[in-house]
Amino acid sequence: MQFILVTFGSAGDLFPFLWMGRCLRARGHRVDLLGPEQHAPFVESAGLTFHGLPADPAVLDHPDLWHPTRGLAVVWQATRPAMAHLPQLVEALAGDKQCVLLVHPLALPEADLCRLASPGMKIATTYLAPANLPTVHDPLLLGPWKVPRWLPHGGRRWLWRSLAARFIDPVALPSLNAARRQHGLAPVRRLIEYVPAVADLSLALFPDWFAAPPLDWPQPLFQAGFPLYDPDPDAAPSCELRTFLAAGMAPVVFTPGTGNRQARAYFEAAAHAVGALGLRAVFLTPYRDQLPPILPPGVCWQEYVPLKALLPHVAALVHHGGIGTTAEAMRAGRPQLVVPLAHDQFDNAARVESLGVGASLHARRVTPARMVEALQRVVGIEAMQARCAAVAIRFNGAGSADPLCDRLEALASG
Repeated sequence: MQFILVTFGSAGDLFPFLWMGRCLRARGHRVDLLGPEQHAPFVESAGLTFHGLPADPAVLDHPDLWHPTRGLAVVWQATRPAMAHLPQLVEALAGDKQCVLLVHPLALPEADLCRLASPGMKIATTYLAPANLPTVHDPLLLGPWKVPRWLPHGGRRWLWRSLAARFIDPVALPSLNAARRQHGLAPVRRLIEYVPAVADLSLALFPDWFAAPPLDWPQPLFQAGFPLYDPDPDAAPSCELRTFLAAGMAPVVFTPGTGNRQARAYFEAAAHAVGALGLRAVFLTPYRDQLPPILPPGVCWQEYVPLKALLPHVAALVHHGGIGTTAEAMRAGRPQLVVPLAHDQFDNAARVESLGVGASLHARRVTPARMVEALQRVVGIEAMQARCAAVAIRFNGAGSADPLCDRLEALASG
């Protein structure tokens, strides 16, 4: 069988597709992966055939990229130039052969156009986090705002449509409908209702104990576990980091995400907080210029360390709330302080708190004093550590992509 995988964004968006792609390849299928050209080393090391898509790194400096309501529009605009190539690329790869197009949800409009050249093509989409699937059921957050339980479903639908009409549709629909007109297709009125209806199969890449599927998620839907993929599973911490870890008490790790170049205030607050509390810390970021010029004693900077290798040696993880980072902290049984900025991060933070494995602090409210207070809620709290250990047990035996691949093969042959 042939599978064409399409994604964009950061490594956190790429790794789940590598997880699926490697499993499909191991089962004898042809797998082509289309993604941002800068991810070529990751894809090639995974043994998959790679087709690079143009990507502008300048988007990482856009002032609204991490805005709670305007961030999605920035991502949409940044990805459209690459997605415009999708129908032509997929037609060349698929030809008249039957195949499955497995795509990131924001690639679904272009995936829909791919059907015109390949009517027998099946489309599957992967939702990496619960917040990527709109619902009117509890627990419901719209960005950072919690929707009260007493609000009826009709009111919740109105809220969804209002937010989309203000922040998403004006950005997305003009170019989308222009492309559809060129192919003689009817215009889309609401993106939030159109996108979930495109796929023949929706995949939720998180377990039901983290988010049980409500009645209004798209069907058919297959729910798998977290796609915990490590590009170098046998990697060990650097000599510098091993020396640091052995020199004192377990540190707190701070990471705002590998794609965040706007975290200077975050690291300044972190440096103050660990100093005030007498803690040690590891600062993870590929961008050294975000850190204080001179790091305090007891703080170690690393460009990148696989979390699987690092987290067993730390006291807690402070992070942005990306779903992959959230899952890695739970697998390691470590308390986490989630500092969400945008996208799915607020919902992930709320689920961490609900499970009792961490706390949260809105990124726009971060100050040195608030960082101190938030760390005191997660570091060294025995009850939270016990809860983290209990949740970590749920990962035992998890991680196989085989059940998901079974479902994709059934879609391909159906």
